[in-house]
Amino acid sequence: MNTLITAFAVAFAAATASAFIALPILRRLNAVQHIRQDGPASHLAKQGTPILGGVTFIFAVALVSFTVGLPNIARGDYTALLPLALAAVYGVIGFIDDIEKLRKKHNLGLTASQKFILQLVIALAFVLLVRAAGNLTPNLYIPFANITVPLPEPVYLAFAAFVIVAEVNGANLTDGADGLATGVTLPIAVCFAAISLLGGAPGGLKASGAGIYSAAFAGGLSGFLLFNMHPAKLFMGETGAQFIGGSVAALAFVLDMPLILITLGFVYFIEALSDVIQVGWFKLSHGKRFFRMAPIHHHFELSGWSEYKLFFVFTGVSVAFAILSYFGVRMRYWV
Repeated sequence: MNTLITAFAVAFAAATASAFIALPILRRLNAVQHIRQDGPASHLAKQGTPILGGVTFIFAVALVSFTVGLPNIARGDYTALLPLALAAVYGVIGFIDDIEKLRKKHNLGLTASQKFILQLVIALAFVLLVRAAGNLTPNLYIPFANITVPLPEPVYLAFAAFVIVAEVNGANLTDGADGLATGVTLPIAVCFAAISLLGGAPGGLKASGAGIYSAAFAGGLSGFLLFNMHPAKLFMGETGAQFIGGSVAALAFVLDMPLILITLGFVYFIEALSDVIQVGWFKLSHGKRFFRMAPIHHHFELSGWSEYKLFFVFTGVSVAFAILSYFGVRMRYWV
């Protein structure tokens, strides 16, 4: 537990300090947000807010993984480096997207097909890497029921790639209001840290690498939230959103319980589902909208919710599902 607290504290301090340093630099570089013209009118005031803020918590998580997590790495526990690898690569995709938006001076970067192909290839490579490292089996653990269902390797590979890509895009869609993706993800990171304590650590270590990564992830997001709460002084950009989705998906697979994302990532799921419903209904009804705007947090905004209310309600829902998820897998570790 002390190791996880240290990981959280160091990441919090690193993210906070790097955000202070990054803000004036991003302003000087004119790395600022270009707002969608078809979005909520209230968002037009955000024009000019610095983006690429995700680099602050990415730096914090990486720093902790290689410092606090060093004893684990030395003893052969690479479960902090595996999620860092996947999340960092997704962060690079997001960074490329952000740079394209800055270069073109509008809110469109890489095309949807370009991002999807890159995300899919990376997801497949990650699953094969984790399988080769011995941290994953093709046996699908069912939370709450506490049973395991074996799957053929090709079926599991396809399932895993789908889950990772869906989770990354769900997290990305959630990043649409001040502090929203950050607040929703914090309980998820804390839940993974708590779950890692249930499983113990190999070789007499005080905490597993996955636990250290989860605690650092929570600490980095907490530090960033100081600058991301409404009115946001700093946006995470695609860089941060893709890193968040990659981290959450990777931790679920490193801990060998991807189905926990159904409850643990519930808000991501609802955000993505609302987008699918909106697009599908628009096509089926020849131009009618199911929601006022998708993803669903924009629907609530246009219904009169403030960004403060969005943050606290969505984060509260995430907290509730994180607690539920923790008890859903706790039986797995009972002796």
